[in-house]
Amino acid sequence: MPKAKYDDIYRDLKERIEQEEYVYQSLLPSENELAARYDCSRNTVRRAIAQLASDGYVQSMHGRGVRTIYQPVEQAAFTVGGIESFKESVARNHRVASTEVLEFRHVIADAKLAARTGFEEGAALTYILRLRLLDGEPLILDHNYFRSDIAKGLTEDIARASVYDYLEGELGIVITTSKRTMTVEKVTAQDRRYLDLKGYNCLAVITGQTYDDHGVQFEWTQSRHRPDYFRFQDVATRTRPGV
Repeated sequence: MPKAKYDDIYRDLKERIEQEEYVYQSLLPSENELAARYDCSRNTVRRAIAQLASDGYVQSMHGRGVRTIYQPVEQAAFTVGGIESFKESVARNHRVASTEVLEFRHVIADAKLAARTGFEEGAALTYILRLRLLDGEPLILDHNYFRSDIAKGLTEDIARASVYDYLEGELGIVITTSKRTMTVEKVTAQDRRYLDLKGYNCLAVITGQTYDDHGVQFEWTQSRHRPDYFRFQDVATRTRPGV
């Protein structure tokens, strides 16, 4: 099954749902209608719908069709279950965003950094510290380490735009898996320096290790978020024991 076709259908339907062309609780067109619209097989349509269901946008109902269950929210909602770049999250939430690159340097992982990030000691890494602004407010501080032998040719301009666009579009890296931990942590002097904390003394922190399709970790990231402005959402389905 051609992935490009399925992915195009998935992205188009996702955008239509986010723009409320298909409103909450409405039914999507039938598989036959969608297959005719996109000039593809019903199996390709099914795969796109399965991905939308996995992302929490629709729910398939046997014999009754596919219902839209996506609801837009006022706060920016960052997904936990999926792998989504900051640029993609901003587009989905219809926000105005900008990125400032505060630090960009090449480092070698010592024992302490290796233990913290999961990279092997001695690995050549590119460290990027970025400040994320939404609607003009400095709300997220991102720390990123990328393996220099995989994420080749990174620049400050790329970091300011979208590292994932570059990795996937230019280098052809297939990003597959991310392991994440969510914590609440006290703010640091660095957080206070760059973020508009509005009096908060703690942050929502997402720490993750991301892998390519060869099972190699190429990224460690820590995103530090002001707690009042963000929701982290995931989609879960229940599997009954013995079923």
